[in-house]
Amino acid sequence: MAIHPNEIDTYLEKEAGLGKSFDVGVRKLIIADEPLHLYFINGLCETQFIVELMETLLTIEKKRKETTAELVKNHLAHQSVEEVNDQTKLPLFLLSGLIVIAVPNRLFAVDVRSYPGRQPEEPDTEKVVRGSRDGYVENIIVNTALTRRRIRNGQLRFEMMKAGTVSQIDVAVGYMEGIANADLVEKIKTEIGKIDIDGVPMADKTIEEFLVKQRYNPFPLVRYTERADIGAAHLLEGHVLLFTDTSPAVMIMPATYLQHLQHAEEYRELPAAGTFIRMLRFVGLWMSLFLLPLWFLFAEHPEMLPKSLSFIGPNEETNIPLAVQIIIADVGIEWLRIAAIHTPQPLSTAMGLVAAVMIGQIAIDTGLFVPEVILYTALAAIGTFSTPSYELGIANKMARLILILAVAFFGPAGFVIVTTLIFLFLVRLKPFGAPYLWPLIPFDAKSLGTILIRKQAPEQSGIPEINRTPSD
Repeated sequence: MAIHPNEIDTYLEKEAGLGKSFDVGVRKLIIADEPLHLYFINGLCETQFIVELMETLLTIEKKRKETTAELVKNHLAHQSVEEVNDQTKLPLFLLSGLIVIAVPNRLFAVDVRSYPGRQPEEPDTEKVVRGSRDGYVENIIVNTALTRRRIRNGQLRFEMMKAGTVSQIDVAVGYMEGIANADLVEKIKTEIGKIDIDGVPMADKTIEEFLVKQRYNPFPLVRYTERADIGAAHLLEGHVLLFTDTSPAVMIMPATYLQHLQHAEEYRELPAAGTFIRMLRFVGLWMSLFLLPLWFLFAEHPEMLPKSLSFIGPNEETNIPLAVQIIIADVGIEWLRIAAIHTPQPLSTAMGLVAAVMIGQIAIDTGLFVPEVILYTALAAIGTFSTPSYELGIANKMARLILILAVAFFGPAGFVIVTTLIFLFLVRLKPFGAPYLWPLIPFDAKSLGTILIRKQAPEQSGIPEINRTPSD
């Protein structure tokens, strides 16, 4: 490979913006009477390491009679020095945070990446009363290290790939060799290799849409976590994890409907307390889906109620139909949630008080809402917020609105038909070959008991049936 460092200068000026972008730097030295050009990206490389590497080269050069290439290859004090035989790889190496060293007829890449980012901390959406506080961050190297710290086994694999023809973002497929389904691992790697898009601006979410292709299905077909202990636990169960650089969320595949209802808090408490918490979550799930549509159904058709429950329904009459009141209240809570996300923390509490006390009370006093609408809408919202998976909570809210509209237009028949259609829709879903409603359909009593009841560690089963390879 007959090249000269000056030729690499010209090449990187065109392909990496050398001399145009302020953060693309080059340090030119003379080592052993030969030119040595050292290229780097400010902000992605640790300055201390760059200085130490140059000091090493300058010190050794005075004592040894070797060519510059031999000095770099044999005496550079770093654990990751790779010789590059294809100069077209240099822009990707450089823009990924590696140092590129060019000497006459030889090229080297040294991995001294030090990406900017925060320290591992507990994720806001998966807090626990007692347990580890180190969550995933936006650095893929840190995330894989947090996972490997919990699984010190040689079968743990992290296979690095690239996504995006222009952005070339790092993606790591994590799995336990011999435990994870080998066909699933290959399928995921194949699908990532097929991604044909310039960039991956939304990181893991963009990749998810290429992997599952669910279009406008609101129910989540993969699970996300920002906790390293949850990621490690799923690896040991045979799941496949997808780590995406720049994202603190790790994708878990496959994932079923009921697995989205599990939370680390249940495993940090005693089995009895964990089971109690889990049962409350299932009650919250039912409330988020059916409480409001059922109350509306019985309010519109009181003849369906037994005398002991005849009190159900509004005691006051308003000029606004109940269906409109319910939809306004339900959508209004969603507006509040959206507003809270974009409101600074010190102001969000005040906004919630204004909405709850002033808007809610005034709406009742003016006759816009009957009190029961506020009550049951609030209970349904609490059920939604008790769902650990944010994505599943949104999907359940959308299903609830569809059920309310079905009751408004078609009465009891609409409720039954739409509930059945939603159930059949979920039955047909098989993300990555796993039945979405497993272990209900197909029915697996042992696995269902494990999901419903938080068992002690010695009683917990190993690999779930949906993750087993055909030979297991």
